[in-house]
Amino acid sequence: MTDMGEAVIIVALLLACLVALILVLLARREATATRQQAAEDAAAIKAEARGQVEELKRREDRLGEREAELKLERRQLRDLADQLDARAHDLDERARDAEADRRAAQARLEQARAQADALLESASGLSMQEARAEQLHRVVEQAEHDAAAQVRRVEARARKHAEDRARHVVATAVHRMSGPTSTQSVVTVVPLPAEEMKGRIIGKEGRNIRTFEALTGVNVIIDDNSDQVTLSSFDAERREVAAVALEALITDGRIHPQRIELAYADALAGARDRAIAAGHDAAERAGVPGLHPEIIETLGRLRLRVSYGQNVLAHLVESALLAGVMATEIGADPALARRAALLHDIGKAFTADRQGTHAALGAEMLQRLGESDLVVNAVAAHHDEVPMESVEAVLVQAADTASASRPGARREELDQYVERMSSLESLVTAHPGVRRAVAMAAGREVRVVVEPELVDDQALPDVADAIARQIESDLSYPGEITVTVIREIRASATAG
Repeated sequence: MTDMGEAVIIVALLLACLVALILVLLARREATATRQQAAEDAAAIKAEARGQVEELKRREDRLGEREAELKLERRQLRDLADQLDARAHDLDERARDAEADRRAAQARLEQARAQADALLESASGLSMQEARAEQLHRVVEQAEHDAAAQVRRVEARARKHAEDRARHVVATAVHRMSGPTSTQSVVTVVPLPAEEMKGRIIGKEGRNIRTFEALTGVNVIIDDNSDQVTLSSFDAERREVAAVALEALITDGRIHPQRIELAYADALAGARDRAIAAGHDAAERAGVPGLHPEIIETLGRLRLRVSYGQNVLAHLVESALLAGVMATEIGADPALARRAALLHDIGKAFTADRQGTHAALGAEMLQRLGESDLVVNAVAAHHDEVPMESVEAVLVQAADTASASRPGARREELDQYVERMSSLESLVTAHPGVRRAVAMAAGREVRVVVEPELVDDQALPDVADAIARQIESDLSYPGEITVTVIREIRASATAG
């Protein structure tokens, strides 16, 4: 048992020695690794230090080179300054020599003049004073000749400037002394081919004339003592449509409610064709060719536009003719003047649905459609909204004033009347259930067509009374206004 314990102790000692040996080996290995790492770090530091030292040496070398360059440049600058000083000294010497030469030449010139005067006196037999007087006389004659030539040149320039100035003055004078045209009424007259046509237009118990007036919104006046029918309305477009429809009915000869409705529909559909035809006719009468199709149609639309009682399209044609005559008189461009004058109010076709003045809207449209800058400027400037750039622009303004400024050319009462009629129709149309309202008989009657689905027959008196009370409260008017409410139901079918 004792031997076994000793063996265990010996084994334990051996194991302890082995562990100690292992630990020693590990410690040595770690120390070796640490020394190697330290050596490597030291080598890296040394290499970095050597690199920095080399970089510093290179910088010192470059600084040395730059310093040498600066020294060389300073030396060159000193040399250049010395050269400039030498040149300045040389120039001073040359200047002194030149002054000496000039004085010597002056002396020689004075001597030569004295010799020439003496020679002249001896050759001509004139004294010095007489020779100078002769020379002065010749100089005066030459000066007078030169002065006369200069005066002629100045007069030529003044004449040219005076012609340009005269054009402006004449244009301004024409602008101030403009004169007239005529006003447009609110009736259209349609001639009748025969007396018996009056009865057809009126129809049995007046049904045809009532249908015609209800559809077109115009008053039809038939005089027993004349062979014509008068259509009366404040709205020029309604009068034109009614006149076209009535002429078609008279030509056809068959006049009854159904034919009246068809003629009215055809007249409405032909409005664009009538506008184009009116535009072409206006351009031809004004002598203005080559207008864009859109411009032609827009001009035609102005046949129904009235400004202070004056038909706008007729005003444009007259303005174009006036501008052309004035341009010819003062030597301006008559074709340009006619073109700009014909187009100067074209913007009035857009003022109802666009923002801006008619001059600005017209100029914008013409520029978009490729008209020349001078035409665009004349249109934009005819109410002094922009500066005028040509004599023709002044002529356009003068022609515009000439066509509108005569006594009787325009009447503000008509515009006020049209505005009152439009306000009356708008007021009634805003009433619930109203499909259409037409002011007739100069505003003394309003015919109201209601929606049959919204207003029944029993409600018609109440609607008429409500509209009358609304007119009384919202509109100022002279006299009485009769309100006629119409409710109509139609049904149609086609047999195949």
